[in-house]
Amino acid sequence: MAVKIVRQPNKIALLGAPTSAAALSAGHEKAPAALRTAGLVDRLRSIGYEVADLGDDPPQLFQPDEESPRARNLPRVLAAIEALKPRVEQAVKSAALPLILAGDCSVALATVAGVRRYFRNVGMIFMDRDADLNTPATTTSGCVDCMVVSHLSGRGAAELVRFWGEPPLVREPDLALFGVDRLDPPEEEVLRQSALRRYLAHDVQRMGAAAAAQAAVDRIHSSSHEFVLHFDVDVISDFQATNYPGSGGLSLEEVREALLVFVQQKHLAAMEITAYNPTKDPDGTAARLLVDLLADVLEKRLETLKAVAIPAAQPERATSTAAASQSAAAGSSNASSGSSQPPAVPSAEASAAASLPAATPGEAWSPEPLEETDGAEHSGAESGAAESSSEQEGS
Repeated sequence: MAVKIVRQPNKIALLGAPTSAAALSAGHEKAPAALRTAGLVDRLRSIGYEVADLGDDPPQLFQPDEESPRARNLPRVLAAIEALKPRVEQAVKSAALPLILAGDCSVALATVAGVRRYFRNVGMIFMDRDADLNTPATTTSGCVDCMVVSHLSGRGAAELVRFWGEPPLVREPDLALFGVDRLDPPEEEVLRQSALRRYLAHDVQRMGAAAAAQAAVDRIHSSSHEFVLHFDVDVISDFQATNYPGSGGLSLEEVREALLVFVQQKHLAAMEITAYNPTKDPDGTAARLLVDLLADVLEKRLETLKAVAIPAAQPERATSTAAASQSAAAGSSNASSGSSQPPAVPSAEASAAASLPAATPGEAWSPEPLEETDGAEHSGAESGAAESSSEQEGS
């Protein structure tokens, strides 16, 4: 039986994905612990969130892999995303916003797949200095971290494309690149032929960060479909605590303006923070900057969603009050007329419908009950899951 998942705007489920397997050096795997140490959980709680810290997956570290020069460390990359996917599913099911503290960008596959357990149409805002559009056929380094968008859109290493039973994980028209400032020649060729939405850094600066962010949201239909926000911190100009920092691109303030637009969308289904490398941040300055940035934009999200939710409940209360008045009036009329006809008894269906909570922004239908059960009852719930679930289980 299908039930509703009604998102709770004040709840965050924090998940750590300590992996550097898709990168070309170690260090990213330390990011989840470093961001917690910098006070992220306390800051989120101080601005009004209930934070459930769900801990970390087993670490997957970069290792030299000369046997696979076109796609290095694929077994470790797969291990990382296979561990994260079911935890994202559970976080979505809990009605909280999954906030994934990750190492390299390959976790995007697990995040989208986890969200698709409950939502058929899922888009993505890919906020990154790099387009990540290489494949094993075009790479010069074998860095899987530079192939993430290709794998999301159904191209690249077969092991990762098949991670989702019926690729692509995200349709190209539902995937927007945002803030890209570095493109390899093969990636430029892909973009010339692709339906991918793209807002390169110079486009964002020309339009203004907030306007470009809103345009990206509109282009991937996020007013009606869920989307995942991928935030690679190297998109910030001159941010040094990452493997591939760069000048130019988006300033910190431009990144903040764009994030404010993205996180205030009611259909934001999950957010991931990637590519922070604590080994390049010995005094923790960069970690504190990221904590401040995340707290600032997520505080605004909470304020916005609460403001939307309050008026949404008012019509139901007014309707209930009016219905009660009409019922009282009808009873009074019956009494005064001396009618012996008993008042109408609502049907079981009507009583059940009346007991449901009011619809609120961001709610969605889940294909299975919220509470896990055992035995045959559990099997029956699972058999009614959405088609996207059966596709995953077979992959």
